[in-house]
Amino acid sequence: MGNQAVSLIGVPTDIGAGHRGASMGPEALRVANLVARLAARGLDVADRGNLQGPMNPWQPPHDGYRHLPAVVEWNRAVYEAVYAELGAGRLPVMLGGDHCLAIGSITAVARHCRENGKQLRVLWLDAHADFNTAQITPSGNIHGMPVACLCGMGPEELTTLGGSKPATSPDVFRQIGIRSVDEGEKRLVREAQVSIFDMRQIDESGMKRVMETALEGVDADTHLHVSFDVDFLDPTIAPGVGTTVRGGPNYREAQLCMEMIADTGRLASLDIVELNPAFDKRNQTAKLAVDLVESLFGKSTLIR
Repeated sequence: MGNQAVSLIGVPTDIGAGHRGASMGPEALRVANLVARLAARGLDVADRGNLQGPMNPWQPPHDGYRHLPAVVEWNRAVYEAVYAELGAGRLPVMLGGDHCLAIGSITAVARHCRENGKQLRVLWLDAHADFNTAQITPSGNIHGMPVACLCGMGPEELTTLGGSKPATSPDVFRQIGIRSVDEGEKRLVREAQVSIFDMRQIDESGMKRVMETALEGVDADTHLHVSFDVDFLDPTIAPGVGTTVRGGPNYREAQLCMEMIADTGRLASLDIVELNPAFDKRNQTAKLAVDLVESLFGKSTLIR
């Protein structure tokens, strides 16, 4: 790992989600000992505490979006915090919160890459493609829209968060573990040509081959961003999420995925999102997430 300095940024909001509770995610990750476990890996860990933002008003959608002004406010705070950590040469770890917050973190990462001549690669570990728009969304929940927003499809306030639109292009994404895509979304991801490795592909080729393909071309000039939605994992091992979808990666597949990312030595920023302690059992999902994040930072099972 090039970067030994890690900053944790708590973002306690479920503003973009369809269930309450992801706002408690940052604390659950801290309770599961994230700071100490990363420090034990030899990393210089700074916990920056939690960002502040508006309360969740829990309103119905307005023009296809729920809570848009509040979502914008939270994402602007995330954008500024993540951009500042990158500028200070540290690796930002955003502790969500729901997945709409990736708009802020990845917009900041993309800007950092443009300014430093880095090529961006985003590994989107998720059960969902998150490529909805106001026109096709079944719910209006913005946590189903971050990838579309980052690719320039969405409300102006979110697509131009970093000053220029779009923040990224679809070709930077590699989506892994996908198994729930809304009808309208299927057409959009096909048109945008997003690289999707769904569960069928993982079943047919195995996680190893999928990760080799997803990481192809990652080199010294690559900034690797991992957006880890905890619902990526199979709900039998990770019940603590609001939107469970059966048939996700098991523990061993998830470990292999994380270890192969760690092996590149290019991890430069991370989101941990959609952990919902309200649905969890004895914090087991948070503990599992911390376990996997340790592997992401190079904890390997074997003495190599």
